[in-house]
Order: sequence, then structure tokens, then C-alpha cells
Amino acid sequence: MFPPESSSQQAPATTRSTARGEVERARLMSDVRDLVAILRRQPNELLPFEWVKHLAPLGEHSLGVQAIEVAHIIGSVDRYREFDRHYLPKEKHLDERWIGIRSAQLQGKELPPIQVYKVGELYFVKDGNHRVSVARRQGQAYIDAHVIELSVTVPPEESDTLVDLIIKGEYAQFLRATNLDVLVPGHREILFTTAGRYDKLLEHIRTRQYFLDRKPERAGLPPVTWEEAVVSWYERLYLRIVDNLDLHHVMFRFPGRTEADLYLWTMDHRYFLTQKYGHDVGSEEAARDFGKRHSPPAYKRLGQRMQLLLRGKLDSAM
Repeated sequence: MFPPESSSQQAPATTRSTARGEVERARLMSDVRDLVAILRRQPNELLPFEWVKHLAPLGEHSLGVQAIEVAHIIGSVDRYREFDRHYLPKEKHLDERWIGIRSAQLQGKELPPIQVYKVGELYFVKDGNHRVSVARRQGQAYIDAHVIELSVTVPPEESDTLVDLIIKGEYAQFLRATNLDVLVPGHREILFTTAGRYDKLLEHIRTRQYFLDRKPERAGLPPVTWEEAVVSWYERLYLRIVDNLDLHHVMFRFPGRTEADLYLWTMDHRYFLTQKYGHDVGSEEAARDFGKRHSPPAYKRLGQRMQLLLRGKLDSAM
């Protein structure tokens, strides 16, 4: 059994020489990937495990030792600055530990399992960052790991930024407040591109509940429940606007934006048109008119799509 990474073990000169050449090439590749990431305006850093707190985890439990996919390891608890997004070593002072592990591997020695946190389908390394780096560099598909799983309502994706995780955490809180994922299984994902928007959706649901309660046909009936208001808001307001955004190809005019972004903007525009004309214009007219009046010029949309393409975030439907 190979000792933990904090220890060192002398290897034959031949294996150390081979390992040293490999780590030097790995650091060179890291520099190249950094340059490419800068040109493409893409992140090339590991995700800090600390960011996971923004997803509002519900708890954690051990899954024991498992073989996990190396490609799904995207972050680290405390070494996220020392390796790039592909787990290539970034600093020369990492060489000796990397060489020791690779040398042991070349000698056929068994390495101990790493320790990771599992969040959704992705992993953050608690212990064993250098072993992951060596495994990734050698094209190893799986690695043994002690896995601790964190329960999250909205899982992260490999390309997520800090802002993305904050928004997903807010989305998780919204789902817990509305129970929408239970009331409407398989509902459309409601994600924004900026934080602080879900409180507005809760306001819309409360408003919906208020007006449903005051419909003449409900005279003498029990008050509309929160659950009824949630379902009515989603099916009669949110989905109607989203359907009309699709019908009039409004989403195509706003590259990089989401259905939820356009829903809020369209609702605000509907209120503006209602005040202007003195009557409710409806969701279809609001969606059509908003797209016509407020979409960026064609040349700006082209530039936005080019930027999204370089960052790997261009939706095929956009």
C-alpha cells in the first residue's frame, strides 16, 4: 500500500526520471490551456468546494469506497489553485509529490483510495489531488474513492461559475418554498442568468393567489391554497408566456438569456402595455411586442453568439 500524499518514498532512478519528464510536460500543457482559456474567455480553474454551500445542501452521507469517473472530478476542497480545470499541475513545487506518486504507479504499487465529496454527478477532492492529477494525465477512466455525498436540490454542472451556483442555490430555495417539483413533476427548468430574481416569482404567485380568491365563481368556497396558486401560476402564467416566446421566436433574439429571464421581462412589459392602453393586452401580445421593441440589433446578437460560442455556452436552439 502506498503511503498518503504527505509522505514520500524513494523510487528507482529510471522511474523518477520518466515521471519527472511527464510532470514537466504536464505543467507546460497547463500553461497552454491557460492561454487558450484566456483567448476563449473560459475558466480554467478547479471549482472551490466552498462554493457548494451556495447550493444550500440538505445534508451529507457516506457512500463508502467506489470507483468514480476521473472526468467528473471538477473541484477541490483546498488545492483548487494548484491545479487547472483538467487537473494539470500549475506550480513547480508540486513536482516532487507528483513524481513520487507516478513513480510508485510505474512500479506497479497500489495507491490508496482518494477522498471526495459527491455533489450531483460531480466530485470535489478532499484528499488525493495529486493522485487525481496523475490519473487524469495517464488517461485513467476510473479511480477508487471514499465518497461522501451531499444532497442538493439543484445539482451543479462542470461549466458553472460562482454566479451560476448562487443562482442554483436560490432556485433550490424557490423549489422548497413552492414545492413545484412535487406539484408539477417534470416541470420546465426555471433558471435565471442573474441572481436575486426568485423573490419576484414568489410575489407573482402570491398575487395569483390573491386574485384567484376573488373570482366571483369562488364565492362561498374555501380560500385558494398556496399549492393551488403555485400550480395555477406555473400553468396559466409562466407556461403561457414561455409558449408565446417560442411561438414568436423571441428567445432567438436574446442570445444567452433564459426562459425565466424573458418571462419576467415580458410580465413587466405586459404591465406597461396594460397601463398604456387601459386594458390587459394578454401574454401573447406582451411577448410579441417585447421581442419586437427590446431585442438587441442583429449585429449585437451576432457578437453575443460569437462570445457564447467561444465560451462553449451557445445553446443549439439559440
